[in-house]
Amino acid sequence: MLIITTSISAQDKPQQWDLTTCINYALKNNIQIQKSKITLEQSTVTAKQAKAQLLPSLSGSINQSFTNSPFPATGAAINTYAGSYGLSSSMLLFDGGKTEKNIREQKLLEQVGQFNVQYSQKTIQFSILQSYLQILYAAETVNIDSATVEVSKFQFDRGKNLLAAGSISKVDLAQLESQFSSDKYQLVVAKNNLETQKLNLKQLLELSVKDELKIGIPTLNDVDILKPLPALQTVYENALNVMPQIKSSRLNIQAAGLETEKAKANFLPKINLNASVATNNSTLSGFSFGQQLQDGFNDGIGISVSIPIFTNRSNKSTLEINRLSEKTSQLNLQDAEKSLLTEVESSYQDALSAQSQYVSATEKVKALQTSYDLIDQQFSLGLKNTLDLLTEKNNLLAAKQSLLQAKYLSIMNVQMLNLYQDLPLEIK
Repeated sequence: MLIITTSISAQDKPQQWDLTTCINYALKNNIQIQKSKITLEQSTVTAKQAKAQLLPSLSGSINQSFTNSPFPATGAAINTYAGSYGLSSSMLLFDGGKTEKNIREQKLLEQVGQFNVQYSQKTIQFSILQSYLQILYAAETVNIDSATVEVSKFQFDRGKNLLAAGSISKVDLAQLESQFSSDKYQLVVAKNNLETQKLNLKQLLELSVKDELKIGIPTLNDVDILKPLPALQTVYENALNVMPQIKSSRLNIQAAGLETEKAKANFLPKINLNASVATNNSTLSGFSFGQQLQDGFNDGIGISVSIPIFTNRSNKSTLEINRLSEKTSQLNLQDAEKSLLTEVESSYQDALSAQSQYVSATEKVKALQTSYDLIDQQFSLGLKNTLDLLTEKNNLLAAKQSLLQAKYLSIMNVQMLNLYQDLPLEIK
């Protein structure tokens, strides 16, 4: 059974992880999402309980007693056994609509719980998107740094030959060796950063230390990076219609309004219908047990009315507090809409900026690559010194890093705009 369980568990986890796989797995296993689902289940139970208040209650009672009279007038001790049995029921007839409004409120709060689950899911999708792209960025950085190390090694080896031929000095060779060592160090840093980013993603996915995270590296081209963006107003309007925190805030306003209506109902009378049946028996009676139950049987029905007259300002204070809470809920909605606008605008502007930077960085890398190739050839011919070569090489490396940053910033912000509009996240 242990072998079978382990096999099933292993099958649940993919051999290779892409963005879609990571998101789907996290939606099923992330702890915060699971907590929000439990909170939703609690809201569902509360809603059922509120609805059940319209039904009549029914309770039964059984009382048994033993009485010892050691000094009766007859001179002989008497032990008495007695019992009483009854059923009672109560049903709400009128409470100013308070129960009905509470049912509606609890249903709204149940929907709020559903939106809170969706919000947790959106949050984890945001986090995984960022973490996944950081891994891709770190992986490409490792590739760039690895290629740089290969070039540095080639230049250092070539420098040793040039030194032997008398074309460069020992100082020039020392500079090439220093650059080679620096590039190897940067490669180690890049690899460590890649492992750190993988660890962050594993934590989001709730994976254990033993679980291996093999990331599938997608092939991204200019079509993925320079996707046309919809109008900002369109993105924001779509976000207002689909983002769960906005929907939740709107429902909270309705729930707060129902709380105010419930507070108003406290000023009205409350009417209950009551009914009961009961019987009893005792050993002091000379009749049989069955006859006693029949003789002692009684039933009744009645109506109780509770009228609030003076409540030490309790009802009035509750009403005033609920009205203030209703205003607070309206302000919370405005605040949520404002925060969403800030987030959408920020992602939109970042996407535009990253796309522009990507185009410029692409042209810059091409120009610097051409320049570096020429200087490298001139260095081989002794027309350029080591400082010129290394300066141009570092300029090219910096341009490649800028291109890489613009590339993944563009992809991330475009995908975030999709997420704001409830569109699927796809990086293939």
